[in-house]
Amino acid sequence: MNGLWISTLALLRGRSDEEAMSRVKAYDDHEEFAWLLKKWQEPIRRLCTRLTGDAGQGEDLKQETFLRLFRNRRQYERSAKFSTFLWRIALNLCRDEFRRQERQRQFLSPPLDAREAEGSEGAEAVWEAPGPDSNAVSAEEGALVRKALLELPEIYREVIVLRHYQDLKLGEIAEVLGIPEGTVNSRMADALTRLGRALKPKLRPSLARAAQPGKSPKSLLCYESSKT
Repeated sequence: MNGLWISTLALLRGRSDEEAMSRVKAYDDHEEFAWLLKKWQEPIRRLCTRLTGDAGQGEDLKQETFLRLFRNRRQYERSAKFSTFLWRIALNLCRDEFRRQERQRQFLSPPLDAREAEGSEGAEAVWEAPGPDSNAVSAEEGALVRKALLELPEIYREVIVLRHYQDLKLGEIAEVLGIPEGTVNSRMADALTRLGRALKPKLRPSLARAAQPGKSPKSLLCYESSKT
């Protein structure tokens, strides 16, 4: 009862994520944990969905993130930002899942010739569709961006998702990933270059004319992230 009263007082006066997590660590405060869950579950779900490319896995990984957060509560240090601690847990889970998927893909991959044939037929199926209107073009562009994003190496995909979908600043991304800000900046530039190379041959002139003019990988990311 006393813990409930203290939590209620904390809610009334307003408290930081760090204060709430400190109470979770010290007292196993389930009400403070529920408050953190309610506040952060949607950003974590979006992060996991973007990194894995699957909404169902995003939901599963979100739940696992908060289970692990509570399980690892004793490791939290008050001097650290709560968001950094939480992002790292989610990122590590996504990395594990992506590597598991990669091993599965390698195990199940058909021979190279069959993959090339399937890829060729798939591309034709996409571009043989009737001429789209502006909304359809935007939806198709979004799908192309998401696919190209998933094909980026992990180090590039993470900085893109954290910056363009989670709206973290470069310094915050550096803190989450444990790397210098300059490294984040160079990875971002490389990631955008790679996206541009991947997307350019797939955006046919007819699509480019129907869509907004002058779209770069960065502007496509900004548009596509606003639809999530």
